[in-house]
Amino acid sequence: MGCLCNIYTNLFDDTIFRMPFELSVIGGGLAGCEAAWQAANRGISVLLYEMRPQTMTEVHKTDLLGELVCSNSLGSVKPTSGSGLLFNEMKVFDSLICKVAEDSTVPAGTALAVDRKLFSQRITELLSAHPQIKIIRAEITSIPTTPSIIATGPLTSPAMTQALQDFHGEKNLFFYDAIAPLLEADSIDMETAFWGSRYGNAGSGKGDYLNCPMDKETYDAFVEQLIHAQQIPLRPFEQGISEGVDAGHGNFFEGCLPVEVLARRGVATLAYGPMRPVGLRKSYPGDPPYAIVQLRQDNLSHTTYNMVGFQTNLTFSEQKRVFRMIPALQNAEFVRYGQMHRNTFLFAPTLINPGLQSLQRPDLFFAGQLIGVEGYLGNAATGMVAGINAVRYLYQQPLLTFPQETIIGGLCFYITHAQKDEFQPMKANFGLLPPLFPMIKSKGDRKAAYGNRSLEMIKEFYNRQR
Repeated sequence: MGCLCNIYTNLFDDTIFRMPFELSVIGGGLAGCEAAWQAANRGISVLLYEMRPQTMTEVHKTDLLGELVCSNSLGSVKPTSGSGLLFNEMKVFDSLICKVAEDSTVPAGTALAVDRKLFSQRITELLSAHPQIKIIRAEITSIPTTPSIIATGPLTSPAMTQALQDFHGEKNLFFYDAIAPLLEADSIDMETAFWGSRYGNAGSGKGDYLNCPMDKETYDAFVEQLIHAQQIPLRPFEQGISEGVDAGHGNFFEGCLPVEVLARRGVATLAYGPMRPVGLRKSYPGDPPYAIVQLRQDNLSHTTYNMVGFQTNLTFSEQKRVFRMIPALQNAEFVRYGQMHRNTFLFAPTLINPGLQSLQRPDLFFAGQLIGVEGYLGNAATGMVAGINAVRYLYQQPLLTFPQETIIGGLCFYITHAQKDEFQPMKANFGLLPPLFPMIKSKGDRKAAYGNRSLEMIKEFYNRQR
């Protein structure tokens, strides 16, 4: 990656570079890490605050910066997908998260999956070694009065949550997110499972997913047990903020529903959702399976696998019992059980402008899932925008508003213009982009055209700022 001292974007001359500005970045997740990297590479002295390990969250396990907790996948790398296009846009701006992701990938077809430990270790090492960054392990319980970026994430501490709520003047919105189990590789029945990627789209030749087939009888019995399995009770503070949807089981984000919630929507829901066998039947030597559970490699050493789409809030004993009904997982050993945790986000349209600058305080910026962006890359992208614009504010330069024809610009526009009754965390997707004219009928050609337009525009946009 080259000498850290020399990795700068050259947006500013040497005279400005020596100016003694200082910026606080609150939160060491993907958004905070990307923000710190972008600001530091533009000559700003950055104080990066992370409360772990002194204060832990419900789901984090380490003190590493950029720790991934829900999955090891950052989405696709293909520019014909929303996340893949976002990834390629971010690379134009020398994204830390993209650099490290490419250095720590594990096979996953066209998906960008990483070795989670290696990924976080590398981020921690790079930021710790950066001459413009000082990492401070301390919980910040109030909004700093100096130039700052708030990127505390969906598990913001109670004290900071209250400070943000007091600052914003709006009631916080809450939703729940669930994470999937991790399995020991050698406990999977390899005689029953088979390798393959949908429609034969494999990066390694044999297919990058380990597929666990089920016939209809086994599937029906599995769904029946899943529907009636015992869930972990919500904690008192979670019950108090829940809107009580989904039969009293909490207010979940639609894009990351627990598998048991999906099962309650109808017996065939999973077979047409995360367990759909479409594109995989020809890879199976026996009768075509009715449903398939996909496992994705979680680390470089091939010792753990993630149950794709199996976010859950079942009790640990019920996870072991019910998930072992899957034939290939009848002897499965769990490295980590799935669990649900509280996520918090603010109503961004009354908080920030498209440059992610506070509407109330021009030296304050926000980034990450806290402002209604979903997905690892989306969070990092907003950190990138906030980091760049905080620097531009300090140098008394106009803030950058990314073009709406790009995924970065589309995300920033969405979170600052959405209606409150429709506002939910948004992932990178082509629906954020203005339509093409003339309209292209072929879906594949249309996505390619969106991608080409976006990448051309982001490169031109970047060059104009240099």
